[in-house]
Amino acid sequence: MVGVSDGPGPGRAASVGRPVLSLALASLVEEVQAHSGAVYLLRPDEPVLEMAVTAGMPRAFAAPWERVGLSAPIPVADAVRHQRLVWVAGEEEMARRYPRISVVLPYPFALAALPLATERGVYGAVFVTWPGAHPPELSDRERESLSAACDRLALRLQRAAEENRPVGPEADVIAAPAPGIAGTLGSLEAVRMVSRLPYGLVSLDLHGRIGFANAAAAEMLGRPAAELLGSKPWVSVPWLNDPMYEDRYRAALISQQVMSFVALRPPGEWLSFRMYPSTTGLSVRISRARAVAELVRRAPETEAHPARLVTISQVLSLAGALTEAVGVQDVVQLVWDEVAPAVGSRALVVLGSQGGRLHVLGHRGYADAHVVERFNGLPLSERTPGTQALNSGVPAFFDSREHLERLYPGRHETPDGFAAWAYLPLIASGRPVGTCVLAYAEPHAFPADERAVLTSLGGLIAQALERALLYDAKTRLAHGLQQALLPSTLTPLPGIEAAARYLPATHGMEIGGDFYDLVPTRPLAAAVIGDVQGHNVTAAGLMGQIRTGVRAFTTVGQAPHEVMSSTNRLLIDLGSELFASCLYLRLDPERGRAVMARAGHPPPLLRRPDGRVRVLDLAGGPLLGIDAAAVCPTTEVSLAPGSVLVLYTDGLVESPGIDIEDALVDLGALLSEIGDQPLETLADEILRHSAAARERLDDVAVLLLRARDDD
Repeated sequence: MVGVSDGPGPGRAASVGRPVLSLALASLVEEVQAHSGAVYLLRPDEPVLEMAVTAGMPRAFAAPWERVGLSAPIPVADAVRHQRLVWVAGEEEMARRYPRISVVLPYPFALAALPLATERGVYGAVFVTWPGAHPPELSDRERESLSAACDRLALRLQRAAEENRPVGPEADVIAAPAPGIAGTLGSLEAVRMVSRLPYGLVSLDLHGRIGFANAAAAEMLGRPAAELLGSKPWVSVPWLNDPMYEDRYRAALISQQVMSFVALRPPGEWLSFRMYPSTTGLSVRISRARAVAELVRRAPETEAHPARLVTISQVLSLAGALTEAVGVQDVVQLVWDEVAPAVGSRALVVLGSQGGRLHVLGHRGYADAHVVERFNGLPLSERTPGTQALNSGVPAFFDSREHLERLYPGRHETPDGFAAWAYLPLIASGRPVGTCVLAYAEPHAFPADERAVLTSLGGLIAQALERALLYDAKTRLAHGLQQALLPSTLTPLPGIEAAARYLPATHGMEIGGDFYDLVPTRPLAAAVIGDVQGHNVTAAGLMGQIRTGVRAFTTVGQAPHEVMSSTNRLLIDLGSELFASCLYLRLDPERGRAVMARAGHPPPLLRRPDGRVRVLDLAGGPLLGIDAAAVCPTTEVSLAPGSVLVLYTDGLVESPGIDIEDALVDLGALLSEIGDQPLETLADEILRHSAAARERLDDVAVLLLRARDDD
């Protein structure tokens, strides 16, 4: 049975008129026998879902997701984006699909999320949860009930919008007490019976507040019963002031499973707490845990402040999200998606420093990007909120424009249209790496607990930003080195049309040893493709030396097998422990032939002018860099005008779970079908159709050559 609480809670105004959302949610939760749920409304002015009412659980449990962007990876946002029911069957599936929620709520429970939408528009979303004992699949009756209830509520929201009737946050729905028997003989006898028990009994409501404690519980907790009533145990009992104990209470309520823990009452007495949950609250049994008395555990600090659930939840949620950030723009986007909706910020700027000046690393929420550029190039010696936070490492909070202008008169670096700001210094490894600026559309008070949350989040953002700055710097270095080592353009060859593509692996520094080149000689020409083992600067440097050697040996007129032998000895003389594969071609388009030498490299494909494709079975030698005396035999191939040669590295065809022969068959079929297209188009299509190229577990190089009749 559910009932509506007396008020909407601090900071939330109930909607005018009948509580549409509260009644609909209460009815839905009871109909499908769920034990908690919430209704979100989609803001009309931004892609954000706001929690309007909750049922069955304290709102603090979902604090990190009171405001969520539609792009956030959580069930209600997915339900709206994909316009369908989202079902999460339990703890393991939640950890796999929605790890950010699992980090904050690592408990066994099932969840269903549905959109509130009609043919005319989307109005919000709903989620409901069940204990972990729920079957792994929703029943047909549950699905029908959920869909029907959400359809009805969506129609009511549609009518309210058409009639210009605001529907906003309402009073949260909480469990109603069971029918009372106060004043009867039975209730008196029950109290007497409980008071005679040798162990402690405590009743907690859904918010964790003590509603009853017997004499034994008061004695074990070391507080008079009158002081315990209405308080939370981890607040009123200093030695229970440990987030772990509050976590057990959350776990019991969400999973609806019995939870227990032991705690040390100073100076040396261990107590056992066992929690029995229901949809109306928890009953807690307290007894002496003599079996663990010998365990050594440091008692919680008595002077610590009560743990704030919202603080822990928000920090954990963002910590999980920021582990996914790779580059600086990933960090900026995650802060925009995760932090800004949660704290109500409407704009964001992330600043760094370069050459003694501020530098804009990224921003979101500004309609006019030019106003953000005012930060760019600002000397760090200037006295502004941004430079002050970066130089001092002290956060600054301005609850109004008047407040900002009073402390920084004459400064107009903050764009018009915003009315409050938080400047968070980003400190990592003991040094400032940037400043995060959160802007608010309306004047915004920053109470102490919110400042603590934002400051903690700033520390997490700083760690992610430091890693991202280093990653971006390495990536720029890698790309610059790779571009310097590979030909920027392909040298035109007489009688030969050419196109090439290179894709670095998506892991590590995105740099490798794949290479290709065209070398014009008269009257012939040469082409080469190869792959040096490894994905690092050493491999890339060795690749550059091999490419230079091949050009030199070709220019002095060596035959294909001599070029391969000379390159092999060069690689061995360099003393590198890396090996390389290589395919070298001497092209003679006037006579319509090509002479090839292969050293451990994948065989090329040849498409004839009539569309037939075959894999060239070339004789070959071992990888370069193994045997100084190795010889690479040559093979002559007919190359009629219109023929296309496809040279590639193994990153194009090698992928886990895919046989190379199957990949070559697929590539051949593609060439047969579209091989007469322009080479630039053909190169793009080859990469697009390659599963290995899409996964990019290895570098990919492709060189296409088409013989043409210049007559």
